[in-house]
Order: sequence, then structure tokens, then C-alpha cells
Amino acid sequence: MSARNVATGREAARSTRWILLICCLTVVFDGYDLIVYGTVVPDLLAYRPWALTPADVGHIGSLALVGTLAGALVVGTLTDIVGRRRTMIGCLVWFSIAMPLTALAPNPEIFTLLRFVTGLGLGGVIPTAIALTAEYSPARRRQLNNAVMFSGYSIGGMLAAVLALVLLPVGGFRIMFVIGIAPLVVVVPLAIRMLPESIAFLTAKGRHDEAAAYARRFGLAEYEPPTDSRPADPKRGLVETAKTIMGGRRLPMTSLLWIISVIGLLLVYGLNTWLPQLMRNAGYPMGSALTFLLVFNIGAVAGVIIAGALADRVGEKLVIACSFCVAAVAVLLFILRPATAPMLLVGALAGFGSNTQTLVNAFIGGLYPPQARATALGWALGVGRIGAIIGPTYGGYILTQVNAGALSANWSFYAFAIPAVLAAVLTVLVPRHRTDGPPPKKRIIPVTTNQEKLRDREK
Repeated sequence: MSARNVATGREAARSTRWILLICCLTVVFDGYDLIVYGTVVPDLLAYRPWALTPADVGHIGSLALVGTLAGALVVGTLTDIVGRRRTMIGCLVWFSIAMPLTALAPNPEIFTLLRFVTGLGLGGVIPTAIALTAEYSPARRRQLNNAVMFSGYSIGGMLAAVLALVLLPVGGFRIMFVIGIAPLVVVVPLAIRMLPESIAFLTAKGRHDEAAAYARRFGLAEYEPPTDSRPADPKRGLVETAKTIMGGRRLPMTSLLWIISVIGLLLVYGLNTWLPQLMRNAGYPMGSALTFLLVFNIGAVAGVIIAGALADRVGEKLVIACSFCVAAVAVLLFILRPATAPMLLVGALAGFGSNTQTLVNAFIGGLYPPQARATALGWALGVGRIGAIIGPTYGGYILTQVNAGALSANWSFYAFAIPAVLAAVLTVLVPRHRTDGPPPKKRIIPVTTNQEKLRDREK
């Protein structure tokens, strides 16, 4: 592709920022819709008509995340078949309608079913957003752009905490789910107008002119259309994608990344679901517990963006492993029952460390070729949803055992610190097999003899 046909740096950056904005706003509401459950847990426990126990609440939270597991696996795979743009918009519409319907649930069974249905859409947007961000980001800014985009998840958590402080006392838990209709008005029209299709998807479908046009618009000068202009066979493409992800040298790498994702999402959903209740059990009032959840997510936003920028400079594995260790140390510090001000600082560090999965997602995106990236992310996050499903039930079980006297109160924190340390160790063991592109060509320097130098001088 000729350099003069490529957009200027300023124009390309402006176009890329639109993608970042749309993906970030999508993840904001994805984060809100999932973290909002943690803000209403105390209200659900206090809602007498349903008479829920901590184990019941944890079970509902986990079953809701089964939908995200199905969504991540199925939608993540379909994305590489039907396109990332359609997938993103379809999932946005899906969960924007399901959320307000949840507010109308007459009993716990219908409430759980509608949370499952919501999860189908929520699980599909994350791999799609990560894949689009990675594809349209320069390699030198992939971790930073992904961290900025995925900070929307924690911003959604902050939004849930702030709105809970204001609305829960007057409207109860149902009003928190009504707000979930907002993306239908805020994000969907913007995505329809501004979100591009994946270049890798267009190329695989034989739509090379469109792919080249997007490459010019976003300043991707390295794009070269394939010599074979025929569209790829979807069935064969899926088989080849599976081989790319699971075959040969990538199998140990993929297996480790899946286990790390399980632990990473266990930390995210377990802590976001149970931290307000854990803080109340520690003697803090409801307002302080929700304030703590707000600080927890502020720490996640700031920490992950800083860590993403650092990862682009010093290496992803080192930063990810250290982030998991920060999570473990911060959670253990809660055992000391610090005063409010130190507790908020520790909470910010815990928020950063426990959301290390954000960095893991970008790490995964850089280890697979573009045509397999969305599927690789979808499968990793799909398997990782096992941790998301376990997290609320796991936290509810530990809290039930603590309340019954079978475990000491400190186990509420040991239960999350131990998996964080294990994830750090596994991250160090991940073999690197990057596929961002062909290796750089070696520069061949000709060897010049003394006689040749003399002849050149005479000339």
C-alpha cells in the first residue's frame, strides 16, 4: 500500500480514538451490569419476601455468570464468522433490553433466569471489544490502549457504587437494574454510525477493497491484501483457527493462559460481589462499604492504565505477575482491620491487583494472529468464566463457613490471596510465542576487502 494513500498520523489517531471510545463505553455498561449485583447483595439479603441466605445470593450470582460463559464461548467464536461490528451491536442491544426486564422479576427464580439471559450478551462484548482494540492499535501501544479501553469495566463499577449510594436507600435493588437500558440510547447509535468492521474479518471474507479502505483510514500502512482474493471457507477457517490456538507449541501456552484467566476472573467477580458485605461484617456501615467499592474500582482504573503503559516498556509478563502479587498483599492487609483512610488506600491497591485480568486480556491478544484473535480471546474468557461463576459461590461459601464458626474470619481474605499468588507463578511460566507479524529481516552488511576499497577510491 502506498504511503501517500494512508491517512495522516493525526487523522488515523482521531479514527482510532472513536474505536477506543465506543469499545470503552460498551465495557463501562458491561462492567456496570455485572458489578451492580455486588452493590445490591446487602439489599437482597435484607429483602424479606425472598428470604435469601448468603449461599443463595452467591448461587444466584454464579448462575448469572453461566450466561457470560456461554456468551463468551459462542459469541467469541461467531465473531470471526459474522463479523465483529455486528457482534458488538447485537450484544449491546441484547443486554440493554434484558437488564430492565430483570428489575421486573417477581421471584428469585425469574430474577436468576433473567440474569442468565443478560449474561449471554455481556459475555460476548468483551472478546469483541478487545479484538477490535488490538487490531486497530499500533503494537507499541497495544497494552496501553487495551488498558484505557478496559478501564471502562471499573468505571462501570464506580458508576454502580455511586448510583447505589444515592438510589438504593430510596428505590431499592430494582432501580439499579432499570438503569441498564442506558446503552440502548447512549452507545448503540454511536456504534452503528462510527464502529468499523474488522480488517481481518473483511480479508477472510474476500472483501479486500473494504479492508484496504479501513487500513488507509486508520493509518495501517503495513496492510497488504492477500494474493488469493477468494473468500475463506467458514468451516475450514474455524478448523484452522482451532489449530492455531491449540496446535503445536501453542498448546502449553494456551492451557496456562486459560488457567490464569480462571483465577483472574475469580478474583474480579468474587471480590466485586462480596467486598461490600465483607466490609459490613468487619464493622463498617453500609455507606462506608459502598464507598470502599467505589475506591476499589478507582484503584482498578488508575492502576491498570499505569500498569498497561509500563507493560509496553518493561514487559507484560513481569507487570502481570507483580500485579497479581499486589492483589494478594492488599487483600491480606485487610486482616489488620485498618482505619478508614488506610483502608481506602489498601482498597485502591486491591482494586488494581484484582483486575489484573485486564492486562492478561491484552497479553493474550498479542500472542495470536489477527484472524484468530477474537476466537482466542473468546475461548480464554469463556473458560475463564468458570472462575467468574465460581467466584460469587466461592465467596458465599467461605462467608457462610465463617458465620457458622467453621473457619476463622481471616479466611474471608486468605481465600482470595492464595489464588492471586498462584496466578502470579503461572504467569511467569507462560512461554512466549508471539505472532504479531513476520520476524524482522536481518540486515546484511557486505564485507569489503582492502583491494575493493582502493579501487573505489581510484574511481
